[in-house]
Amino acid sequence: MAYEVDGKTIEATENGYLVEVTDWSEAVAELIAKEEGIEMTDKHWDVVKYLRDQHINNAGNEPNERTILKDMGKQWGEKLSSKVMYEMFPLMPSKQGRKIAGLPQSTRKGGY
Repeated sequence: MAYEVDGKTIEATENGYLVEVTDWSEAVAELIAKEEGIEMTDKHWDVVKYLRDQHINNAGNEPNERTILKDMGKQWGEKLSSKVMYEMFPLMPSKQGRKIAGLPQSTRKGGY
């Protein structure tokens, strides 16, 4: 599978995850999000950028649902419920968020 963005072909796995993390851009993220049925808001971008930062700058870290929830709550200054995160990313924030963030498919099992 591949994505066509700004005249470039971006290689992806059969599940839609980018083959190369460095091929990611906000335009690529917008396209993947659209295909996932997600309209990106500032909060969506916060989660995507957080996941990229954790992966790239923290030795491939894959935060679980609870960690994402806690860290976003701190960043946004509010207590969040998992319902909020699943409304944003219905197919699991740690997995669907990683896909939009251009990261490899998660190797973790479960949400917590």
